Amino acid sequence: MTETVRITTLVENTSNHPPLLAEHGLAFWIEYGSHNILFDSGASHIIQANAAVLGIDLTQTQAIVLSHGHYDHTGGLMRILDQAPHASVYLHPDALQPRFSCHNDKPPRPVGMPNLTAMHLRQNMNNHQLHWTTQPQQVCPGLWVTGPVPRVTDFEDTGGPFFLDAARNQPDPLLDDQALFFESTQGLVVLLGCAHAGVVNTLDYIKNLTGHKHCFTIVGGMHLGAASPQRIHNTIEAMRAYQPARIGPAHCTGTHATAQLWNAFPDQSFTCSTGTTIELAALPAHTDATPKTQKQT
Repeated sequence: MTETVRITTLVENTSNHPPLLAEHGLAFWIEYGSHNILFDSGASHIIQANAAVLGIDLTQTQAIVLSHGHYDHTGGLMRILDQAPHASVYLHPDALQPRFSCHNDKPPRPVGMPNLTAMHLRQNMNNHQLHWTTQPQQVCPGLWVTGPVPRVTDFEDTGGPFFLDAARNQPDPLLDDQALFFESTQGLVVLLGCAHAGVVNTLDYIKNLTGHKHCFTIVGGMHLGAASPQRIHNTIEAMRAYQPARIGPAHCTGTHATAQLWNAFPDQSFTCSTGTTIELAALPAHTDATPKTQKQT
C-alpha cells in the first residue's frame, strides 16, 4: 500500500492566492499518510493566518522539522508550539546559535532563531520531544531528514556573508542546514529549506544515502540569489543528471536563478508560492528507499 502525501506551501515570499499572505520566509505543511509534519515555520504569525485560510489545523502538528536556524524559517515556531505543545522538534544543535548577516556596507544584522524560541527549546522541552539531527533520522515511516550535508562540490558555498558574531570574526558554516526526502512511486522527492549546503551537495548526499539516481520532485529554497552565473550554470547542469520531472524553486532561490531554472526546465518547473499544493504517492517505508545511514559522513 502506498501512502498519500500532500504538501502545502504555508509561507513563501510570494502569494498568488489572495487572501493568503507572503513574507520573506518558508514553511511547508506535509500530510504524510496519517502524519502531520511542519517543515519550517516562516518568520512570523503569518503561518497561523494562512493555515486558517487553508483550513489547516496546526493543533494537529505531530512533528516540526527545522531546515536550519535562521529567523525566516524559525520565527513562527513558538506560535506553533503554543498550539501543538506536544509536537516533536527535529533540528541540529547549531540551529540554536546566535548568527548574523554582515554585509560590508551595512551594520551587522541578527538573522538567527529568535532568542525566546531558542531559550524555550533549551529549557522547556523534554528529551522525548527534541531530536538532534546530527545524522539522518526518520521523522515518520518513510520520511527522512538528512542531518548535516557534506560539502563536496567546488562551486557551492553557504550563499551569503554569514557569521556567528557581529564582529565578523567567526564565519558561520551553517552546518545545521538539512533537507527532507522520501521515495515516491515515481522517484525521490526532496524538500529544501534554503540549501545553504548547496543544492547539488544535498541531492548528491541523498543519492548516496538511498542509492537512487532519479529525483522526481525538487522543491524549496536553493539560495542562489547572489550566485554567480557560473554557479547557476553548474547547478543546472548537475541537476539535469537527476532527471527531475518537477522543480519548484522558492523563497531564497532568487529571481535570476529561478528564471534560469525555468528556461532550463520549462516543462518541469512550477510556481511554489504561498498556497501551492502538490500531491504524491509515497512508497511503503519497508522498501529499499530506506536510507543507508551508515554511509553518512
